[in-house]
Amino acid sequence: MFGQIDFLAILYRVPALLIGLSFHEAAHAYMAYRCGDPTARNLGRMTLDPLRHLDLMGTLCLLLVGFGWAKPVPINPRNFKNIRRDEILVSLAGIVTNLILAFVFTGVLFFVSRVTTNTIVINLLYYTIFINIALAVFNIIPIPPLDGYHVLRNSVNGGYQFFSMVERYGRFILIALLLFGVAGRIIGLVGNTIFGLFISFFELLF
Repeated sequence: MFGQIDFLAILYRVPALLIGLSFHEAAHAYMAYRCGDPTARNLGRMTLDPLRHLDLMGTLCLLLVGFGWAKPVPINPRNFKNIRRDEILVSLAGIVTNLILAFVFTGVLFFVSRVTTNTIVINLLYYTIFINIALAVFNIIPIPPLDGYHVLRNSVNGGYQFFSMVERYGRFILIALLLFGVAGRIIGLVGNTIFGLFISFFELLF
């Protein structure tokens, strides 16, 4: 196991994860605050300080095996002006933020790769792009406790029994998708498509 660990890849992942996770969680907190719930802000979560967001075990899993988690941002839906709409906005905030970051860093990579062949710089940009895309794609999967589930649940009227069942077994379903590589294949396929679209945009633009 230890002989197979790519320590150089881990070093590249560290800054990418700090950026991706911090912006993702801070975006949830900021959107919740904008929707009327100050819970996350009052607990110091409306910040880009990664130490406020990182979960030790979740971060280690992300670094070593490619998936993991951060501390969930606490919200109190009773403070929202429109509970269903605002829960959707809060859930989407982190996903959209990660995609924006990936898009911006793709633009940086597009120009940097034309003026330097420094592998350290290029790899840092690649990891930052792909980890942000991976976080966005992974979180849109509609299985609890991921953001995509909260978007689906608040977008559909009824279905109480279905959602109760999904909430009961959601974590087991998610673990199975991860262990059998299904989630990885989804992230790889969708992530490469998104990255290709970003690159195509900058190629057309310039």
